[in-house]
Amino acid sequence: MSVVDTVLTQLPAPVRTIAVRHRELLKFAFVGASTFVIDTSLFYVLKWTVLAPKPVTAKVVAVLVATIVSYVLNREWAFRTRGGRERHHEASLYFLFSGIAVALYAAPLWISRYALHLQTPYTTRFVEEIADFTSGQILGVLLGMAFRWWAFRKWVFPADNGDRGSVGESEAPEGDEPRPTSGHPRREPFGGSAGAGAPTTRAEKLR
Repeated sequence: MSVVDTVLTQLPAPVRTIAVRHRELLKFAFVGASTFVIDTSLFYVLKWTVLAPKPVTAKVVAVLVATIVSYVLNREWAFRTRGGRERHHEASLYFLFSGIAVALYAAPLWISRYALHLQTPYTTRFVEEIADFTSGQILGVLLGMAFRWWAFRKWVFPADNGDRGSVGESEAPEGDEPRPTSGHPRREPFGGSAGAGAPTTRAEKLR
């Protein structure tokens, strides 16, 4: 049993039903939370050391590193049940939209620093840190994640193979392969295509 299965079994039935129905969004949010920690940690390490005079540059570097980690986790976990594109096409679109998201991530911090002048010597160091965290790590992250959720589902991982039946839907007969609902080829994992033809079980659907 996977970690996801274990967590789901501990939830009350109504909550579990909602979690299963929206599991793709929840997994995307979990990936976002993980990369948020990476982004935040790296941002402050850079901002307090080698990039102290350039907080926006520190933010961009932190987001880029977090984006690379995000791509691997989203492709292999959050959106793994979707159909896909050719690997190079998929990766190109992912980083294109992530690049747009970088601008959205950094925009609130740029406004805070250079439009509202919430930085020393115009304000105290404490106010500067609060403003940096609010604009860079809350507003920027929420704005960037909302854009990425929309763009990834619509453009990067657009096809759904139909093997993630929601609660209340009938299961496919055991041994039958679920049929793709679109013309996009099914994506293979980074490790190869071994086991791709095996029947999909309920435990696999929730991973």
